[in-house]
Amino acid sequence: MNSKPQKLSVREKIGYSLGDLSANLVFQTLMTYLAYFYTDIYGLETGHASAIILTVGLVAAFGFNPIIGALADRTTSKWGKFRPWVLYTAVPLGVVALLAFSTPDFEYKGKVIYAVVTYSLLLLLYAANNLPYSALSGVITGDMGERNSLSAYRFVAVMLAQFFVQVFMLPIIESVGNGNKAVGIEIVMTWLAVIGTVMLIITFLTTKERVVPTPDQKSTLKEDLGDLFQNRPWIIMLVLTTLVFVTLAMKGGAYVYYFENYVDKESLTHFIQPIINGLESIGVNFFGENPVSAGFGLFNAGGIIFMIFGITLSKRFADRYGKRDVFMVALFLSTLFIVFFYFLAPRFVGLIFAAQIFHGFFYGLTIPLLWAMIADVADFSEWKTNRRATAIIFSAMMVGLKGGLSIGSALVTSILGAYGYISKEAMGGELVRQPESAVYGTKMLVSIYPAIPFLLGIGLLFLYEINKQMETQIEIDLKQRRIE
Repeated sequence: MNSKPQKLSVREKIGYSLGDLSANLVFQTLMTYLAYFYTDIYGLETGHASAIILTVGLVAAFGFNPIIGALADRTTSKWGKFRPWVLYTAVPLGVVALLAFSTPDFEYKGKVIYAVVTYSLLLLLYAANNLPYSALSGVITGDMGERNSLSAYRFVAVMLAQFFVQVFMLPIIESVGNGNKAVGIEIVMTWLAVIGTVMLIITFLTTKERVVPTPDQKSTLKEDLGDLFQNRPWIIMLVLTTLVFVTLAMKGGAYVYYFENYVDKESLTHFIQPIINGLESIGVNFFGENPVSAGFGLFNAGGIIFMIFGITLSKRFADRYGKRDVFMVALFLSTLFIVFFYFLAPRFVGLIFAAQIFHGFFYGLTIPLLWAMIADVADFSEWKTNRRATAIIFSAMMVGLKGGLSIGSALVTSILGAYGYISKEAMGGELVRQPESAVYGTKMLVSIYPAIPFLLGIGLLFLYEINKQMETQIEIDLKQRRIE
């Protein structure tokens, strides 16, 4: 295993992070709006939306990702293994992201077929782009401190994408569409496709692969898969990632329903008006006059701002206490504030916003650590087997991410359906007041239900053996081998 100098410039860290900013313009849109888009904009019934999200998502998670991981690990080019994938998928990913959120005027059966085809293509291209991009972080540097720093940079970028999508996107959709959300989302996705494509090209141009396998390293796909399933930290991270993204997709996809159907509109207007007035006084006027979209955006803004604070502190705690222990404690504290939502009445808007802020801060501490821990698992595998298969190791993250996104998003629409939610299609295209059972279901979807996967993930981490001491030992041993 050859290793070139491991220190990274700020330019390279920023360039690499733009890839995640681009990817998350797509991913955060899927997590926040896919269920809502299918039921309340595109007009699918909740059962059909659940089936599409779950079936296509699981096929993508367990079919596309392992294949892409194996192919990426076996790619040989003058640019390295992973950077070519980032370059060549940039334009197709942007085009298909736009198509997936378009609303062609088909009959209902045609709508279902179109949703299946476009969502399948989107997840395929997302895997072909984001899995090699994620694996790239494992070969840009082998230095644990630099890797933690790189993770912090990229997840500040993630938060910027999340901030735009969850804070400004719904008001902008309503504004540019003149109240027609179908038109608005197509316009917004067109711009996101162009911007995201440019960012991915910058990532390709500004990064370099430094951890390079020796020419005589040979392994078959069967050997790589065998290594994976004998690698307990990899299995734990696969399950943990799935659980984390089930929660994120569930509560993230439910918030828009929560604000439209549960939160008291009068109390919300009274609470956010001073904030909006203050923002308008300094020239920030994105929120319009709809209290639901404005409140939804400001609610997400508070959580994301404090997530960014958590991200900036994450490296300091991880360097001192180790990634695993920091992850466990922070995830537990963030879960407490998810559960707190259950006890909040519709008129307790201030407490609703406060719970989101505290949840955001503690969850932010975990965000860079999840991806850095997967890179550590790649090192652990090399340490044990003397072979490095970075992309297929990172396929655990992508399988978990896609599987969790699919399960969590499908749970949003299926649970709402079980509680009696009535979709736009069932209402003949009109939006009316939901039954009380459906309103209660939206509260459960942002409180009790999403807390369960987080708690299971915390229990799983007690079995994860790569603690601070082992991190240090692996880093020392691998550096010595690469020198030899």
